[in-house]
Amino acid sequence: MRISVIGLGKLGSPMAAVYAAKGHDVVGVDLNPAFVAALNQGRAPVEEPRLQEMIDLGCPRLSATTDFSEAIKATDLSCVIVPTPSTETGAFTNKYLLSALKAMGPGLRDKSGYHVVVITSTVMPGSCDGEIRAQLEQASGRRVGIDIGLCYSPEFIALGSVVNNLLRPDMVLVGESDPRAGDALAQLYLSSCDNSPAIRRMNLVNAEITKISVNTYVTTKISYANMLSDLCERLPGADVDVVTDAVGLDSRIGGKYLKGATGYGGPCFPRDNIAFSVLARSVGAQPLLAEATDAVNNLQVERLGGKVRALLPAGGRVAILGMSYKPDTAVIEESHGVKLAAHLLAAGYSVVIHDPQAAGAACSVLGNRVGAAERAEDAVAQADLVVVMTNWPAFVAIDAQAFRRADGRSLAVIDCWRILPAEAVELCDLHYPGRGPAVEAAVGDLGREARG
Repeated sequence: MRISVIGLGKLGSPMAAVYAAKGHDVVGVDLNPAFVAALNQGRAPVEEPRLQEMIDLGCPRLSATTDFSEAIKATDLSCVIVPTPSTETGAFTNKYLLSALKAMGPGLRDKSGYHVVVITSTVMPGSCDGEIRAQLEQASGRRVGIDIGLCYSPEFIALGSVVNNLLRPDMVLVGESDPRAGDALAQLYLSSCDNSPAIRRMNLVNAEITKISVNTYVTTKISYANMLSDLCERLPGADVDVVTDAVGLDSRIGGKYLKGATGYGGPCFPRDNIAFSVLARSVGAQPLLAEATDAVNNLQVERLGGKVRALLPAGGRVAILGMSYKPDTAVIEESHGVKLAAHLLAAGYSVVIHDPQAAGAACSVLGNRVGAAERAEDAVAQADLVVVMTNWPAFVAIDAQAFRRADGRSLAVIDCWRILPAEAVELCDLHYPGRGPAVEAAVGDLGREARG
């Protein structure tokens, strides 16, 4: 199949590379000449695990250009994946999407034959049958559902695992203006996935609602687990991990995202939850659950800050391990690690941070008020208290000796993800969020016994 991918950012570049690696002829389009040059030279324009591997596999079939018309004329299906940022109201704006469709118009006017336009960016429900359809028809001179197809098919992917998510999706969502457009897109997915995902085809507005609903439901599970964590640590003998492990075995619930740890962040979850609430309020519905989910999430930084204050007086030095909102990415958007650092700085603490990829981005936000350590061990060695905020695999193997103190005192550690190695645990005054007083005391006793 001949495909053009409009937008070569963190999601578009992997998409173009995966389709080319799977044997399709792909033309990427971006206004950023550096992205275009990188792809044409066989280099990854953005950092993402396995992206270079896919580019290497698809290189003979993968090219890029800044010329929209050139790409449209050379292809039969176009995936548009450009930013749809949130406005001050919390709703998404389609201004970049509409601009891209306008730029695609001349190429669509000048070519013959049916062409499918796939909106991959997340949009507010009602967009595709509204201003997106209107702009596409005006720019192309064609009629949607007659001589041009319009689909809405957002990906369910996360930064740091984009390639794997594209290759093995749980399901594929196809909103379609007409069956011919849906058939073409379904064929593309079936030829590009390593697994055989369920494909759900529906009209455009149902697909738009489905996308935003999935993310909103996931955030609800995260906040529910954090609510349980808060409850459990107030009850003697309670342990949130024991509770969520059992709750997740119920097939009606499932264990994914059901872990009491830190709040959710990143470029999708927080804004999608807010946008869902904005949409519901705009049509007279009551999004009370989505609003409660957001409220619980916003409480998590203050909750952790309270734990720090209970263990260490203001003026002490706190090491925060993990600035990215999740492992395997440098993205810090809505990161609770960054938020905790800012919270503690404002409360009078000295803060040193470490992250395998995101320390530079975090320092650019936090400024010279924060110190950055090149290694996790260096951050720990400087600290009076340590907080583990991101479950980076590297933290599992951290050198335990960094936790040892020459004066024999125990370093206080709040391990939000319960991932530090046993050797480190033995040297610490360890605190696991979500464990009640008796459990916390038992963990502390084990550590003291191990230290002799």
